[in-house]
Amino acid sequence: MFVKVLISATLRTFTGRVSSFTFEKESVRGVLNALIDEYPDFKNALYDEDGSLRRFINIFVNDVNVNQLQKEDTRLHSGDTLLLLPSIAGGAPVESVIPQERRKEAKLDDGEIERFSKHLMLREIGVKGQKSIKAARVLICGLGALGSVLARYLAAAGVGTIGLADFDVVTVHNLQNQILYGRRDLKRPKVMSAKDSVKGVNPAINVETYSQKLDADNIKEIIADYDIVADATDNYKARYLINDACVLLGKPDVFAAIYQFEGLVSVFDSRQGPCYRCAFPAPPPSGLVPTCAEGGVISSLPGIIGSIQATEVLKLIVGGGESLLGESFVFDSWNLTSSKVKLVKDDNCPICGLNPSITVVEDYDYEDFCGLKEDENEIPVEGIEASVLAERISKGDRMTIIDVREPHERAINRFPDAVVIPIGQLARRQKELDPTIDTIFVCREGKRSVLAINTLREAGYTGPMYNLKGGIEAAKNIILPHEGAWL
Repeated sequence: MFVKVLISATLRTFTGRVSSFTFEKESVRGVLNALIDEYPDFKNALYDEDGSLRRFINIFVNDVNVNQLQKEDTRLHSGDTLLLLPSIAGGAPVESVIPQERRKEAKLDDGEIERFSKHLMLREIGVKGQKSIKAARVLICGLGALGSVLARYLAAAGVGTIGLADFDVVTVHNLQNQILYGRRDLKRPKVMSAKDSVKGVNPAINVETYSQKLDADNIKEIIADYDIVADATDNYKARYLINDACVLLGKPDVFAAIYQFEGLVSVFDSRQGPCYRCAFPAPPPSGLVPTCAEGGVISSLPGIIGSIQATEVLKLIVGGGESLLGESFVFDSWNLTSSKVKLVKDDNCPICGLNPSITVVEDYDYEDFCGLKEDENEIPVEGIEASVLAERISKGDRMTIIDVREPHERAINRFPDAVVIPIGQLARRQKELDPTIDTIFVCREGKRSVLAINTLREAGYTGPMYNLKGGIEAAKNIILPHEGAWL
């Protein structure tokens, strides 16, 4: 007889991070003894000094607590599932990150007492907490969908100094889910529009703006004077830059990300728990995972996830409450499900581990790490401009156009006469291509099509291949309207 054993994330540090086992045991006690035989340190987690099972450990057999059965002597049957679940699964309460001296210097005038009365009535915040909020300095990196929600709620909460960092300008597709902006903001730098919007919410706060791309040369200088960094960026390079600077400067990093219908929020602070690198040691290859710009995102999701991210920032400022430090909160808005998973500090982490190899941000090659730098030994991918492709189409040149986008992307706009082959099918369907003529690959922004070409090269395809530079976005005003491609 065999039973399956599931280990909660909180306890996996004692099992070498293994989450499930299969044992041939007839009782709960037999399973626990088998676990201890394999992982001796697990005994201290399960039992106290007098040999009793620790009270914060719950053990379930087929969803029934063994305390309602025969406890450790509960008999098991073939096919049973045993779950070890600590009753204390939330994050630990945190102390305020705001220095006491700065909080005591903050004063609330009559107008602020009236404005923030709902905070003042909360025992967990009160006058002391609101003074901490006023004294706080928070940097928001990224002023897209998440950053918009963060900026408005932190301003409304009374955060005394808010830093806004983004190098982009407002475009029309931002208006779907970036609530800081309206049509009058089109083509304006996001930091300027965001500053106006934030000041409109709370004119008393101090707003600092950084209309520049975060890089290894400026990141530490930008975040140095802030108490908390809120990462609302949408790319891996920025996330690792922010993480590393926060680790080296001892700053908490409140992180959030969204994609389609799902969102994630975590708090990283290497002084008390794992950093972003502990949870995500390496990013996926460039183009392998679509961004939310490529894969889409429902407009209401940033409101939900951004609000949770803002709440985590406020908890760090005020102190108290169960923080997401060392945990990830995952939310699926479409299926209305959520979960929290434990994140473990990695002793081998290159920046916050026992023997760090990264000691300064400037010395780290992020372009290479994030897969953004071309391999010197790799054959470069040739590109073709949309205008040149349009001319070749109009002349009737013989060529094959391959669309590697997802079905929902093609439903918005189709590329005329393109053959649809997802990247995952390219290697086995390469015989459908004619190696004697040019093959043009298209995606939304011209990134996945580069991955498609390299995938075929690795599979042995030798025909001439070209990437449509800028993808569908670059072609839609040159090729697609004339072909009736837009729905």
